[in-house]
Amino acid sequence: MSSEPSSSASGPASAAAATVGPAGAAAPVRILLVDDHPLVREGVRSRLQGEARYLVVGEAGHAEEAMMMLIAAQPQVVLLDVGLKGHNGIQLAQTMLERVPDLRVLMYSMYDNPEYVQRALQAGARGYVLKDAPATEIVAAIDAVAAGGTFLSPGVSRRMFRSQQPRPILSPRESEILSALARGESSKQIAKALDLSVRTVETHRQNIKRKLELDGQAELIRYAVEHARGLHRDPV
Repeated sequence: MSSEPSSSASGPASAAAATVGPAGAAAPVRILLVDDHPLVREGVRSRLQGEARYLVVGEAGHAEEAMMMLIAAQPQVVLLDVGLKGHNGIQLAQTMLERVPDLRVLMYSMYDNPEYVQRALQAGARGYVLKDAPATEIVAAIDAVAAGGTFLSPGVSRRMFRSQQPRPILSPRESEILSALARGESSKQIAKALDLSVRTVETHRQNIKRKLELDGQAELIRYAVEHARGLHRDPV
């Protein structure tokens, strides 16, 4: 974790002006963490507790708990996982904003798919930061969003820019294989199910990676899983 905070942020650099406490002192920004992985929440909380301008007022591991904490803890900023287990993080963001319109939501994800970023922004999120971003970038994102600005991780910005370029549409067969990969099937299993040779399936996999500009098998699988979620949960 060594890259610098994103230049994609807009708005003031500090959230100190969000509220004012006694004697004119800036009150800390109240933050709610929503992620279904306790270790992730623990790591983020530990990092944010080192910043005097932040106050983590609550944590939630699922959507129902998040909605309860939204009312009970009255956060100003919600750091929200896109891929909540059993729920759609982007849809949850929209529901939260319907309940508390002036809430500032920062999506937090390991996926930089431009489609999800666009949907998150359309739902009302103020920013989108990657989980593998350096701690300084996450802090910068919260500062920007809390101050009324916006923030996109540099990697997200690059993918968004690339997504504006025309991209070839997958063939029906390639789409079938992508769906099978999302289900965790191997090339051998896919070949048997589709009555193809393993070599043909591998060729299709290479073509999918080339068309979608994906680097390596891990990114192909990650895209397949998230694409499947987007197809079966509206939206992810």
